[in-house]
Amino acid sequence: MLEASAQRILDTVPSDALVLDVGGGVKPFNRADWIMDALPYEERSSQGSIGPGPERFTRQTWARRDFCDREPWPFADDQFDFALCSHTLEDVRDPIWMCSELNRVAKAGYIEVPSRLEEQTYGFQGPWTGWSHHRWLIDVDQARSAITFVHKSGVVERADSHFPAEFWKTLSTEDRVSTLWWEGGFAFEERLFWDFVEFDEWLREPLLAREPAGSSPGDAARRRGLRGLLRGRG
Repeated sequence: MLEASAQRILDTVPSDALVLDVGGGVKPFNRADWIMDALPYEERSSQGSIGPGPERFTRQTWARRDFCDREPWPFADDQFDFALCSHTLEDVRDPIWMCSELNRVAKAGYIEVPSRLEEQTYGFQGPWTGWSHHRWLIDVDQARSAITFVHKSGVVERADSHFPAEFWKTLSTEDRVSTLWWEGGFAFEERLFWDFVEFDEWLREPLLAREPAGSSPGDAARRRGLRGLLRGRG
């Protein structure tokens, strides 16, 4: 989670507010009253923790479960004043169900996911595009309080559908994520593409919108050619 986002939660969420951390098993938010994760309580914090200690949650308020089993989460409607879900939705098989339950059990919250700038960059983890275990490319629209999921297919491995490896190093910590602060609910959907041309255009949006730092004239020319190709397809 971005340090600034963690601090904003600590600064603005009242001390008596009930807070849920969804997916915080390996790096829990110490301020959370409840944690829900697939890991058992004993295996928590393998990557440290977020925020100052001590842990506010306990073994009794650690809910271990499959997020996406289509059974309602073990919480009442609007039970939580605030719910955070950081770097989890991109991993799971059914983020739509998770978003539905987040809307149900919490009055407000914070979501953080990898940005498309990061997830559509080749080679920073290995010889592939983005993170090997991530299932989704995700658009976040803070103005509309909306989040959209698109299946991360093998098409992202095409040279014209991802940024080159050196691009990742030009991204700031903030560039590498997308965030959604919401209150009273947020919109969510899976976007499906039936037209391959439309899908290609969507995949290339971040590439055409942002020239990688240090790109060669040949790279720029290739992108200008892509623009013409896409216009021609239209």
